[in-house]
Amino acid sequence: MTESCGLVAVVGAPNAGKSTLVNMLVGQKVAIVSPKAQTTRTKLMGVAIEGNAQVLLVDTPGIFEPKRRFDRAMVAAAWGGAEGSDIILLVIDAKGGLGRKVTDIVEALVGRSAPIHLVLNKVDLADKAKLLLHAERLNALIPFEETWFVSAATGDGVPELKAALAAAMPEGPWHYPEDQVSDATERSLAAEVTREQLYLQLHSELPYASAVETEQYRKREDGSVEIHQQILVERPTQRAIVLGKGGVRIKEIGARARAELSGIMGRPVHLYLHVKVKPGWDEDRGVYRDIGLDWVE
Repeated sequence: MTESCGLVAVVGAPNAGKSTLVNMLVGQKVAIVSPKAQTTRTKLMGVAIEGNAQVLLVDTPGIFEPKRRFDRAMVAAAWGGAEGSDIILLVIDAKGGLGRKVTDIVEALVGRSAPIHLVLNKVDLADKAKLLLHAERLNALIPFEETWFVSAATGDGVPELKAALAAAMPEGPWHYPEDQVSDATERSLAAEVTREQLYLQLHSELPYASAVETEQYRKREDGSVEIHQQILVERPTQRAIVLGKGGVRIKEIGARARAELSGIMGRPVHLYLHVKVKPGWDEDRGVYRDIGLDWVE
């Protein structure tokens, strides 16, 4: 059978469920998820295989109105992920309604050369009577190639979407080995897993004023991996939140991140975390480079 391979950009507003959808299409976790909006900061590629087709899914940060340099860099990464794609998937939170931020994104997609598919996500939670109305309103704004109703959380409708994407991929050799599910390095994956635990365990206590840098990553002779990470926060009060009383919170963050990384990597992981107060870390070019964002003026 002739191989096919192509690029699918997954775009949308924050918290539309893009990362959950990418994970479901790939068949395993490649992107971190949390209930917080703007969890994804950089574009990341998940590799899905369906028959003889390899579908390269670019998970992008949520598109929103940027207020600072870091915001602008994330939005630039999102639009950059859509460049050169064979298909654009616009993911909409079907239960959230069609506000200004959604229509702004749709209007920004007008004139793109790649076919655009509309994915109404979270249909398991949405008002069923409004689903068709949402689809009609959005299709009136732009001629979508296809409209899909899915639940990335439950998997409903995802196999049909995956089959359609695979069928639409252009002929050509696969770009990645069959067993590779992401373009992320283990070093960057380790930082993402720890950042996910920050979000999941601290919720609204710690706003987006934090970042995780992997300072050291080395394989030990016994086959295990040793990882040293630095959690950057802007203020001493935030450092206290991450540490928790008697260091309990950071121990729990480390324990859960270590357990997940051991499962993903298939070998023991020794994870060492420390918290550093660095005011204005989001204006440091080095942090942008480590995270994988371009510096924007």
